[in-house]
Amino acid sequence: MPNSHRSASQKTIRARVDDFNAGRDPERLELKYAAMRKDAFVFLRSTCHLFYEDLDPGVLPDSPLIWCCGDLHLQNFGSYRGDNRLTYFDLNDFDESCLAPAMWELVRFLTSVVVGGRILGMNGKIIRRLETAFLDGYTSALRQGKALWLERATSEGEIRTLLSRLKRRTQKKFLASRTELRKGKRVLIKDGSRALPLREPDREMLAACLKHFAKGRPHPERFHLLDSARRIAGAGSLGLDRYVLLVEGHGAPHGHFLLDLKFQPGSCVLRSHHPKQPHWASEADRVVTTQRDVQAIPPALLAPLHLEGRSWVLRELMPTDDRLDITKWADDVAGFIGAVRTLGAVVAWGNLRAAGRRGAALPEELMRFGDDRDWAVPLLQAARHAARHTEEQWHEFTASF
Repeated sequence: MPNSHRSASQKTIRARVDDFNAGRDPERLELKYAAMRKDAFVFLRSTCHLFYEDLDPGVLPDSPLIWCCGDLHLQNFGSYRGDNRLTYFDLNDFDESCLAPAMWELVRFLTSVVVGGRILGMNGKIIRRLETAFLDGYTSALRQGKALWLERATSEGEIRTLLSRLKRRTQKKFLASRTELRKGKRVLIKDGSRALPLREPDREMLAACLKHFAKGRPHPERFHLLDSARRIAGAGSLGLDRYVLLVEGHGAPHGHFLLDLKFQPGSCVLRSHHPKQPHWASEADRVVTTQRDVQAIPPALLAPLHLEGRSWVLRELMPTDDRLDITKWADDVAGFIGAVRTLGAVVAWGNLRAAGRRGAALPEELMRFGDDRDWAVPLLQAARHAARHTEEQWHEFTASF
């Protein structure tokens, strides 16, 4: 799996990680490095750039071009409210998205299955069942050739729990968890856990960004900025410019809402490999367009923004605890296997939904790909090799501290 030429670099893993994260917010970068030392699974989620720097496409079987999320792993799925205000479960991070062979997406996910399974103490036999479950779910959905989606009534286990939890969550409870009243005004809680105080130079930029977004919207007054903070969220993106914005909405006490504004520096997949891509007006346009194509329904208020030569993705803030948490399956092997099979179907539905768009393979080609499982053995071999490689890198990284 690892590209021997790239892996032979004289740089240490710590140096490669430092180089990639250069220029990020020091406070949040320190939090990222601390999380990465926790275990190899967090390290894998946080170092998509290392994965693709070391990926040798030559060891992978040929596969159709799809619109990849680019950073597919076990926890890149979750529940959210769509722009139609209904709840959905789907892929939910497209920062690294690009047009690439399906094998690139599949090998990263299966690597996360192996690494994640080992973190939970699962033996090789169970991990092989997880691998098989994912491929069964993925190929079966491709063969059907029809993009479906998950709803609460048709979901099971932890996925159904996520959807039910989000349905029960009220705006009042959500605001209470993220904001507080101070001198009669509602402000964001900046406790170093989910948010940090804003740096003074950022205030004018955020106000201008939100004002630009509100132009032309039916009720621009609802996007009046009340408070803002640096947001702590994500794994690989932690330390990039990212903000949480408290805006007027329908007014106090419970009509306010939160927005997430995230800087988009470009896909780390495309930094290491160069499959032909369509022209994008900006990195944010790439992310938002791909997300709209792949997901059944996009999140509320999803939009690209461009300001002062930089591009940003804006969306209504959805709590990070709505992502799948693999630790919930530590003592539920059957539930884990069932969920992974479902994730395979979710990935396939996204492939089918974006089929034929801007260079992606047509649905018929994807259906044939699902019929042919000859590629499964070399794919699994590559993923297991990549998992060992990731664990070695994690040990080297933690030793550097």
